[in-house]
Amino acid sequence: MSPSDSPPSSARAGRHPTRPPVARRRPGRPGGGAPEGRVFLYGLHTVEVALANPRRVIHAIYVSRNAQARLVERGVVFPVEPQVVDPRWIDARVGEDAVHQGVLVETRPLEPVELTDLGRARLVLALDQVTDPHNVGAIMRSAVALGADALLTPGRHTPQESGVLAKAASGAVDLLTHIEVVNLARALGTLRKEGFTVVGLDSEGAAPLDATEVGPRTVLVLGAEGKGLRPVTREACDTLARIDLPGAIKSLNVSNAAVLSLWIVGRRHAQG
Repeated sequence: MSPSDSPPSSARAGRHPTRPPVARRRPGRPGGGAPEGRVFLYGLHTVEVALANPRRVIHAIYVSRNAQARLVERGVVFPVEPQVVDPRWIDARVGEDAVHQGVLVETRPLEPVELTDLGRARLVLALDQVTDPHNVGAIMRSAVALGADALLTPGRHTPQESGVLAKAASGAVDLLTHIEVVNLARALGTLRKEGFTVVGLDSEGAAPLDATEVGPRTVLVLGAEGKGLRPVTREACDTLARIDLPGAIKSLNVSNAAVLSLWIVGRRHAQG
């Protein structure tokens, strides 16, 4: 393979970036948002990981002088020339409450990954209509940290890629295989046929998760806070398990439940 045939090792340059907006203070108001078909990513670590992802198409990079210096110090490769701007106009795009750290990237959303692309994955996390982008981002971050191979979500009632989600994920959007499916229950059935044990997390589960058979390849399924798993999703699972807690509060929010369940199953896999 010649150098020209080698796969890219960082993000690719796109075309037609949005013009930088006029810097106006917008106290207490959200930003203007990204153009249709594109997303704004912000925050030093989020942007650093995105720029290293060869699946990314980058249309524009906007930085403060300080943020540019910090990215250069980290050895970041810029697929397009960064435009130096005042941090205030980044506020105008993403809102003054966003912790953008002086860097904003305009990018195309990542291309979808197919269910058949799981390969030799051993640990998959599935979310059943979890809609809060902060929760989903935090779950993605934990999934990467705890060694999950992929995230599976339905295409509807799931937050789309956005700056808020990506910031909460702290780079995990570009590190974790994310598969969106039309029908979650059907996808879980397909994975069962592929040899996965599908375990749904439910407070009424017959046994604690750490005493439940999870098999060598596992899909953990978590439902939305309050509603839990939908009946059709419950029926698609091999078994339902619960997480027993020793304290006075007997429930966790979905992002914390994801951390604990991933740790339990990851430890079970490591022990063989």
